[in-house]
Amino acid sequence: MHRVLLTFLTLLTFLTFLTFFIFLLPYCYQASRSHRRPPDFVRLRRTPPGKPPFLLMMKHLVLIDGHHLMYRAYWAIPRTLKTRSGEQTNTVFGVASMLLSILAKEEPDAFLFCFDEGDQTFRHQEAEDYKAGRAETPDDFYVQIPRVHELIDTFAIPHVSDSKFEADDLLCAYARAAEQEGMRVTIVTGDRDALQLASDRIRIAIPHKGYQQAEYLGPKDIEAKYGVRPDQIASYKGLTGDQSDNLPGVKGIGPKSAAELLQKYDTLQGVYEHLEEIRPSLRTKLGHDREQAFFCERMALLITDMPLPVSLADLALGQFPVERILGFFRTLEFTLLVKRFQSLLASPFGRAHCASKDLPVDHPAEVKAADQLLLF
Repeated sequence: MHRVLLTFLTLLTFLTFLTFFIFLLPYCYQASRSHRRPPDFVRLRRTPPGKPPFLLMMKHLVLIDGHHLMYRAYWAIPRTLKTRSGEQTNTVFGVASMLLSILAKEEPDAFLFCFDEGDQTFRHQEAEDYKAGRAETPDDFYVQIPRVHELIDTFAIPHVSDSKFEADDLLCAYARAAEQEGMRVTIVTGDRDALQLASDRIRIAIPHKGYQQAEYLGPKDIEAKYGVRPDQIASYKGLTGDQSDNLPGVKGIGPKSAAELLQKYDTLQGVYEHLEEIRPSLRTKLGHDREQAFFCERMALLITDMPLPVSLADLALGQFPVERILGFFRTLEFTLLVKRFQSLLASPFGRAHCASKDLPVDHPAEVKAADQLLLF
């Protein structure tokens, strides 16, 4: 009897150990590995060879069409806005106000302003009358540009320009580079050329009322609004032209006809390959301005294959130099923006981008008034 009981206990012990090794040991091993696993921000640094680790920590890049923001600010804010010493500041105020709104709304990890540098880009060299006919901008706009650059430098935000390319080309190059790195991109501009960049990771933000009511356009939004896909925008502008750039397109072809043609034939090349199928009234117009259509398409197509003046890694948004920013705003007597900047610092995004010593002691009171300046 004792021998049977001993045999039974031995068998039970053996089965218990067997069960542990087969089922429980792998689970314990995995649990121990999970316990030792570093947090996400550390794991992100384990990147493939040759790929900068910090790029994977930058999730959202905001690209700004600098001249577009300046023009919007200049024409929207009264030109009578000046300091007590007489310095005109309407453009600087408007850009600074929109910058604060963009930071608060988009909460970017990386930031870049792109500017036009001159009128000798490859497009100007190919077409002497490119952008000719635009209304002259008053001199009091241009004298404020150095102050706008000073504002951007005060925020420690990089800005780029290139004499051979337009700001749109720089926006395109950076957007595509960031997209390849898996980043989400928001392009702030009013230039419809940028619509060709929209994708699952890239959206276009058109400012309205400063940046209080930005219009966001992705691929589906563009197709719903214009009747064409983002990759058809250059062909679309080849047909319709672009008055702001002095590109006539095909005379007599409007947005509706252009969209219908591209929906059916896909590209400008496809339209002309099926010219005989198109109704006579349109066929005549297309045949007459064929060379002009392809020229306008080429002018509208943005450039991606250029070296980036500043690397993606250098676009990371660091800590705000709070005292410098407040000092700049106070120098230009932007009392309203001082309060708004302090409100930004009190937000979770602001706290993440400033030193603890720079945090406001009390959350600033919200400024509420029916004033045109508050739209920016």
